[in-house]
Amino acid sequence: MKVLVIGKGGREHALVWKLAQSPRAKQVFCAPGNAGTALDGVNVPIEATDVDKLVRFAQKEKIDLTVVGPEDALALGIVDAFRARGLRIFGPNKEAARIESSKVFAKQLMRHADVPTAEFRACDHPEPARIYIQSREYPVVVKADGLTAGKGAIVCSSQAEALEAVQRIMVRDEFGPKAGRQVVIEKRLEGPELSILALVSGRTIIPLEPTQDHKQAGDNDTGPNTGGMGAYCPAPLATPAFLQEIETHVLVPTVHALKRGRRPFQGILYAGIMATNQGLRVLEFNCRFGDPETQPLLMRLRTDLLELLLAAVEERLDELPEGGLDWDPRPAVCVVMASQGYPGTYEKGFAIKGLDQAAKLPDVKVFHAGTRQDNDRILTDGGRVLGVTALGDTLAQAKKNAYKAVACINFFGAFYRKDIADKALVEIVPPVTIMSE
Repeated sequence: MKVLVIGKGGREHALVWKLAQSPRAKQVFCAPGNAGTALDGVNVPIEATDVDKLVRFAQKEKIDLTVVGPEDALALGIVDAFRARGLRIFGPNKEAARIESSKVFAKQLMRHADVPTAEFRACDHPEPARIYIQSREYPVVVKADGLTAGKGAIVCSSQAEALEAVQRIMVRDEFGPKAGRQVVIEKRLEGPELSILALVSGRTIIPLEPTQDHKQAGDNDTGPNTGGMGAYCPAPLATPAFLQEIETHVLVPTVHALKRGRRPFQGILYAGIMATNQGLRVLEFNCRFGDPETQPLLMRLRTDLLELLLAAVEERLDELPEGGLDWDPRPAVCVVMASQGYPGTYEKGFAIKGLDQAAKLPDVKVFHAGTRQDNDRILTDGGRVLGVTALGDTLAQAKKNAYKAVACINFFGAFYRKDIADKALVEIVPPVTIMSE
């Protein structure tokens, strides 16, 4: 089979790498790809948002399955365009993708489906946003309604910070004019976070192994929000009882609500969960594989990913063997190496050294994110540059293996968090009782 992966980040490199391992994968393309996807597949110079060109390429090459990585392509309706031409594609259609492309839509859906989430107000103008913020007696989070590459949620500790966040989003358009047309202002919650990705098709929901992301740029969760500075899998926070709560109170009602609203979901439904003292709360939904959660997830997945995604597209997930998916019992840790200045402004074009040395280490895979090939050199080409991922017999060993590989690699301005997976090395017992606020 010929497979096309759309996107150019670390998530897409992990998808290309895993799909290429399938016995049925004759050729795996990636559009536009990066220096890493060129090693494990074949890059195609078409941007992820150029839907017409991607459709024409898929038709010309007779692509058997397309897998969409980034949310912006899904929000544009790439799935609708492919299906209209009889092309098989993995991911939700434009209407179902609104669960990520619009924070307002997602929060309203949760309210109607009785999915536990923070108290909130949606505003389409700075003035009502200001009035609401000044009426609150607790800290809030201000979120841009549209897509912001994971950077549009501003955690505020005071009214002044919240009012400034509204100015940044709605007045100064820091995240783009479309993203800032509306904001969601919600109660700031406290507690450990969890990423739950589930494979959804028809009436079937298959949760993948739980992961935990690290959103802030600095150690100990300091600094600005990013697209993710590292992740580990599995997350001890996700006890069997807690996972059952999430499936019962989050995944099932959300999938059913989308279907009732004539937006049947097919693809990966990603729920960002917080374990608060009042029980679990949903922070956000995404409609695709997470980045960098996908890297440790796919390091551990033993089931043929191509067969799995085909079964989802063809609505055959209920025919999978009773034992479910096959996972490597060893934990995995992914450490993101980023460019100096990320998630703000940063420079590109610096040579990356030590990749060959890191690749020789056992149980290590360096996934490329913001990289490009320049003759025989690999250069930085983004904010998040690499996702250095490793397995280990224990989580502590996986962390040690990942940072050993990180130590082999260098480029000008490189920085990374040094505490990825530390949260899991202390016992966390989450509350699992659902209580109203």
